[in-house]
Amino acid sequence: MAGMRAFFARVVVLPYSPKVATVWDKMQAHSQLRGRTQPANDVWVAACCLARELPLATLNLKDFADFVEHEDLKLVH
Repeated sequence: MAGMRAFFARVVVLPYSPKVATVWDKMQAHSQLRGRTQPANDVWVAACCLARELPLATLNLKDFADFVEHEDLKLVH
């Protein structure tokens, strides 16, 4: 338990909000309409950033490329 507390002390945890849920829903629908359904967890991470107008820091560029192209997600890598 102490390890988990130490980990969370070093990271920013973005809370759920109705705006995040709405952005997530739209992103899921857009990806389905494009025929490129994305994993729900990747969409949630991107939606958290988009709802707050924050860039996403990731080394996993491939999984978020569709959001960069179609949802205007900004990446920091």
